[in-house]
Amino acid sequence: MMTFVILYFRLYLLAFPKNRLIILMYHQIEKESHEDLTVSLKNIEKQFGYISKQKYSSKFFSELNIVTQKNIIITFDDGYKNNLEYLPSLLKKYNLKATIFIPTSFIEKGYKNYSMMNFEEIRSLDPNYFEIALHSHAHENLKNVSPEFIEQDLKQNMAILEAQNIPYSKVLAYPYGKYPDKNSEKSRFFSILNKIGIDFAVRIGNKINYFPTRHQYELCRVDIKGKDSFIKFKLKLIFGKLKLF
Repeated sequence: MMTFVILYFRLYLLAFPKNRLIILMYHQIEKESHEDLTVSLKNIEKQFGYISKQKYSSKFFSELNIVTQKNIIITFDDGYKNNLEYLPSLLKKYNLKATIFIPTSFIEKGYKNYSMMNFEEIRSLDPNYFEIALHSHAHENLKNVSPEFIEQDLKQNMAILEAQNIPYSKVLAYPYGKYPDKNSEKSRFFSILNKIGIDFAVRIGNKINYFPTRHQYELCRVDIKGKDSFIKFKLKLIFGKLKLF
């Protein structure tokens, strides 16, 4: 099976050699993993080591204009404290970069029983290894709220980061991966993103992107889960997601 996959991938790369863009989605890191949104320290170190060994070009969204092969963007959602605990040393060790999507209400008020970074800690992240981006303010499902709410909420997300003197890229990760998907609603929604200056937006999708793209507000991320085996992780780097996963 694995021999077939490797052969298929080599043929695949002959057809699409240069313009693949992989965007990985993580949330939390802990010494042990107990849920899908938490990856164990052992597993993420193995994954980062593989990305580095395979010579993927780790990028920020702000660097997408730089043309390279094997492009990968590593993203983390929400701003959990354990990101601060584990990521700086891992990124430096493997010479990788990460984008953290910040929902500002989670930083101001907390989120459930999780420990979140504060604004001072977010400011302290080394810009050589970390890029901050947007995850809305209130972290509402954007599919279920009005266009007026969406515009105000995203402006608030940006205004709070600016008031806290935190540089950020105008890239949005949709809360829960959701956004208006009916054609008439989607058109208006995308016009709001364009109006307020959003450069890119990411959903889930579990597909590999091709870049440059005409769909800058529908970039797909590959969801890396806590229970993923190492083989499954490697297959996700190739295909995004298969039904047999």
